[in-house]
Amino acid sequence: MNNQDPQFTAKLQAWVNTPDSQKDWDEGALLLLQLSGNRIMYHNISINPSGKAEFIKGMLQKYLNFRLQKLTKAQVCEMQSEVDEIVKKVIKPSDVSSVKSAEFADFKTGKRPDHDDLPEEIQALYVENLDIVHRMRELHLKLRTLSLDNATCPDSERYPFLKDIIALDKKRVHNWDIYDHFIPGTPVTVEEPSSENEDSIEQKPATEQPAEEAAPAEAKPKKKAAPKRTTKKSAKK
Repeated sequence: MNNQDPQFTAKLQAWVNTPDSQKDWDEGALLLLQLSGNRIMYHNISINPSGKAEFIKGMLQKYLNFRLQKLTKAQVCEMQSEVDEIVKKVIKPSDVSSVKSAEFADFKTGKRPDHDDLPEEIQALYVENLDIVHRMRELHLKLRTLSLDNATCPDSERYPFLKDIIALDKKRVHNWDIYDHFIPGTPVTVEEPSSENEDSIEQKPATEQPAEEAAPAEAKPKKKAAPKRTTKKSAKK
């Protein structure tokens, strides 16, 4: 069955938009089977669908979000290629115990000589970027361990992780740009990076997205700073 047709998407959207008190959880379980093709999962939740209400609702919401994006397989593959480059340059997955020490070495290289004299807001960007890389690595690990053997639409499973990693990397680059080029004595202006996609970024069903990953509704005009000083960035950033 080709579940990419508009009629099926409309049916799915109608179910998701139905108030929880009126939802047919048996129908929800069946919709999930049609989307995932996972009969073992269907067997487990069909025994007591209402008892698995949150799981069914979260999974179907995830599938709906992807379908409403109207993304093609080629677009998702393009996102995967972008993430592959991020992995090579930033995430650098490894199973050895020296990963953390290597990370700190990278960040130490990028630390400004006047770091301790910078405003707290600017110093915070440096610290935040280390946490961002940790989160990107966790997302990439989940992406690598996804089981897509029985998924009828593997792209919808990969998409939330790919989008999250890309958004976090943009935040990381944005933070470095502000940190590296901040001129002491000038006003502190720390804004969120602009985002072309303003829809929610999901790490897993029914979870709340990180606040910093969504662009603010109204960003104040960025105040132009004096000409940027020449700062040699570390290639490891």
